[in-house]
Amino acid sequence: MAKLELKDVKKSYGPVEVIKGIDLTIEDGEFCVFVGPSGCGKSTLLRMIAGLEDITDGTFAIDGERMNDIAPAKRGIAMVFQSYALYPHLTVRENIAFGLKVRKTPKNEIDTLVDEALTMLQLDQLAERHPRELSGGQRQRVAIGRAIVGQPETFLFDEPLSNLDAELRVHMRTQISELHSRLKRTMIYVTHDQVEAMTLADKIVLLRGGKIEQIGSPRDLYERPENLFAAQFIGAPKMNIFELDGEFSSLREKLQLPTGAHYCGIRPDCFDVVVDGDGILSATVRLVEYLGNACLVHAEIIGHNTIIIEQPVNTKIKSGDQISLATSPKAVHVFAKDGCRIN
Repeated sequence: MAKLELKDVKKSYGPVEVIKGIDLTIEDGEFCVFVGPSGCGKSTLLRMIAGLEDITDGTFAIDGERMNDIAPAKRGIAMVFQSYALYPHLTVRENIAFGLKVRKTPKNEIDTLVDEALTMLQLDQLAERHPRELSGGQRQRVAIGRAIVGQPETFLFDEPLSNLDAELRVHMRTQISELHSRLKRTMIYVTHDQVEAMTLADKIVLLRGGKIEQIGSPRDLYERPENLFAAQFIGAPKMNIFELDGEFSSLREKLQLPTGAHYCGIRPDCFDVVVDGDGILSATVRLVEYLGNACLVHAEIIGHNTIIIEQPVNTKIKSGDQISLATSPKAVHVFAKDGCRIN
């Protein structure tokens, strides 16, 4: 078992506080993803859990046992880094077995554990190769195998796919997800890529400026963002936000918005282009991007930055067109002046 609990956890470097009071529970066997922009504190928080960074204040516990002063090697945790950190002179098998040999594990047990890891990660045919003979995805699988053989209760992944190309990232996401299903261990994964967060996580922890902005399932964060930051960070392309003053004050009545609404948000795929001109907004098309499965229409509204509308691939809309936009009031996200969700 590995239930992790952080209570008012803080981290400071001198006078600079980078983690500003984190309260979080990660259940046994859960796949939790820390996501947020660069500098939000997600990797620092992961390293505090691993024991690679001291906790300035607060408590970190595993299964109820305080871990603040416990050495990293005694926490039952294995970490996979962005850098593969493989020994170039060792084969795949030797790299995976290295940690077990250091711990003086019996040879027959090492062989069994390494063989199981090689099979699980589909590295059987590569066991005698050296890192220089492997692709980036294969090297990352070796790094994961090295973590698996230690039989940790918790796996930590610090942006492990950021060095891979787009196709390999998709493939490795699938492999990590399948690994979680097989091992049923607690996993914490750090990324700045919200697509990785949405596709991998049971629970997403969205961070900004050393604080948690929202915790929930991928569906929770996409369908009910708790504030403007979450609304625009989760979802690609990001949500269109309108301030309900001046040029857009008419949206209050047209969309039947509640009292106190100061901003409203509409996702690109929730707009309809209407031909009769009787929509909530009028816009001028500046660019149409063809993506294969959809088209992204970039349109300019007077007094507002460009908004994005997702349309079917067979759309007849082209640059320079004047369009009218409609949406269902049920598709509108509403926020107060402080940026917090209203409905």
